[in-house]
Amino acid sequence: MRIGTDIQLFIIISWNEWLTLPIKYCDLPSSAQCAITVWDIVGPRKPVPVGGTTLELFGKHFTLRRGKQKLHIWTGKEADGRVNTTTPSKIKMDDDMEKLEKLVKRYDCGDIRPVEWLDKLAFRKIEQIHAKAAEKATEMALYVDLPKFDFPVVFGEMEYALPSVATALSNPQQPSSQTNAAIANAMNQPMYSDTTDQVQSINTHPTDNPQNYSLALDLDIVRDNPVEAKHRRLVRSHRNGPLDRDLKPNPKIRDELNNIMSYPPTQTLTTEEKDLVWKFRFYLTRDKRALTKFLKCVVWTDPTEVRQAVDLLPLWVDIDVDDALELLGKEFSNRSVRSYAVNQLRKADDDDLLLYLLQLVQALKFEHLVDKGPQTYDSSLVQFLIDRAIRNPILGNYFHWYLMVECEDKVVGKMYAKVAYHYFKAILEVPNGHKRRDILRQQGELMQTLSDLSDEIKALKDVRAKKVIIMLSFLVDKLRAILSDPKGMLSNIPNLPLPLDPTKTVIFKTGDDLRQDQLVIQIITLMDKLLRKENLDLKLTPYKVLATGPEQGLVQFIPSKPLAAVLNEYQNSIVEFLKQHHPDDGPENVSGVDPQVMETYIRSCGVGDRHLDNLLLSPDGHLFHVDFGFILGRDPKPFPPPMKLCKEMIEAMGGANSRHYSKFRQYCYTAFTTLRRNANLILNLFALMVDANVPDIKIEPDKAVIKVQEKFRLDLSEEAAIAYFQSLISESVNALFPQIMETVHKWAQYWRS
Repeated sequence: MRIGTDIQLFIIISWNEWLTLPIKYCDLPSSAQCAITVWDIVGPRKPVPVGGTTLELFGKHFTLRRGKQKLHIWTGKEADGRVNTTTPSKIKMDDDMEKLEKLVKRYDCGDIRPVEWLDKLAFRKIEQIHAKAAEKATEMALYVDLPKFDFPVVFGEMEYALPSVATALSNPQQPSSQTNAAIANAMNQPMYSDTTDQVQSINTHPTDNPQNYSLALDLDIVRDNPVEAKHRRLVRSHRNGPLDRDLKPNPKIRDELNNIMSYPPTQTLTTEEKDLVWKFRFYLTRDKRALTKFLKCVVWTDPTEVRQAVDLLPLWVDIDVDDALELLGKEFSNRSVRSYAVNQLRKADDDDLLLYLLQLVQALKFEHLVDKGPQTYDSSLVQFLIDRAIRNPILGNYFHWYLMVECEDKVVGKMYAKVAYHYFKAILEVPNGHKRRDILRQQGELMQTLSDLSDEIKALKDVRAKKVIIMLSFLVDKLRAILSDPKGMLSNIPNLPLPLDPTKTVIFKTGDDLRQDQLVIQIITLMDKLLRKENLDLKLTPYKVLATGPEQGLVQFIPSKPLAAVLNEYQNSIVEFLKQHHPDDGPENVSGVDPQVMETYIRSCGVGDRHLDNLLLSPDGHLFHVDFGFILGRDPKPFPPPMKLCKEMIEAMGGANSRHYSKFRQYCYTAFTTLRRNANLILNLFALMVDANVPDIKIEPDKAVIKVQEKFRLDLSEEAAIAYFQSLISESVNALFPQIMETVHKWAQYWRS
């Protein structure tokens, strides 16, 4: 910037030198201003401001100013440089000289084409007008030269994440009013009736804040590239079928296909990868991993491709359960594909089906059910679940309660209520069906009674008026009175199996959403089964949890103590706790604990990051955790360790250099690699739960599956993944900050009590 070309106030002062400011154009904000103050010296060390001015570097439409600029000088003031400045460089003037200066600036910047003979006449006249204006001038002005560019330099608008328009556009030629409303709400902007209005609003109503710009929806987002679409139709036409049937990949292409088949279910295939899979689709029918990848290559709006894909399904080798579950997700809506997935699930036994039942009930949301009368739905998944639930009462019991919880949902509740109605109708048609239906109905009445009773007891609480110990005694007496009252709430309920498990002692919880705990315990149960298939028993304790409503449910009771209480009562020694219940004073037993109990403890120590109050230890050595209020990394504590391995837990094994600790680490590595090989199954189960109103998934449903996937480090080789896991264990053992937080938590618990 060349500053101070001249100041006019009867006299002209010219500096005529360039100043380079230490900042790049790309780093300038849209509100950037240059504050300039002209100083004079009235005595030794006595500078006084002649005047100041504040120049906005970006003008109308956020275009960088360029060329000669006339700046108004505010006499006797320093330039303040504020957003709402009191020394603006531009003041509104209606004289002819102001208009002529703007034209000269445009000419100087090359915006007006030069015409030599006309320019000489024009500039001669301008000089005369300028001389007359200078004689009458009473203001002080500063002229500066800014750099010139061949093209306008415009402030870069921040990139906004546009809403998905694939389903929002009801008409591909014009955005729907709902789409405009969604954009307007997302940007907190006024809603415009069509795209043209939005574009005009940008051009005719600029503001000083780029965040106030309205977004114009690009309709080409949902349209195919015509060149790519034509290429795809040519490559995937029926005419190529006979040729593709006999294609065999060469070694290089075979390696590429194997790499694609190893992708996790969350990975999106590129256009080139999709074309490659389609080209060798007949060859891939012998690979059970390839079906889901192939179906992701199909353009489901193209009838020709859909026909070819559906015709290929019977030729494919049987797929695994994890792939069948993926085909029941929201990404696949084709009825033939979903029916194929259900047929693969028919091969699963009832025990395996029970492991996936929670997700299969959630998959009903993606069935797009059509009620075809009182007897059936146009859905193979609904019929399959009802048939299996009728055959197995235990499976049917859980199926009923999973449906009941979803019936309370405001969006899909009616659909689930209809499925439940068909289930009850089907039960009545089997032997002993009336009795089974009555049991389910009475279980519902019991849960409602317990909920009402809980509400009544809650209403009696008044901690401020009574001491805690007196209050607890009062509540116990009140509860005993209600239970023993022959005319009370529970007197008319007959003996019946509890919804959770008739053989287990249970806890009824109300006021908590147990669906998150229910999901975690289900995944732990699945992991236990996967590990046992590999002959690895980690002595897990997958106790049972059943949500019977959005804020109530049943939890299996396991005799145990919080690890924090164990350490507090037994001088920070887990060994002393185990020794009291299962001592063994054999000469070769250093710890003094029954070897089988110590082995159980070592195997069950691989747990996630939990407060010691949420880690429970049973007398026989089982260590397990409860109260999954935070999952998927949503830990309220800062800097949580990847695993909870406090020094007392390691000391109970004999220390970090003991053989027990080495054995523990080996169990961890084996378990990690085993679960990593089954990552697709776990990921697909989580994917079916993204719309299940599970609290920590509901916050960021689009990231839930990715967060689980990151734990498996599928981007690494098996050797690199094990090395990574080794570092996690070492990091957990050496973590200091979590130990401080645990101490803070203990004090908080103490003062709270």
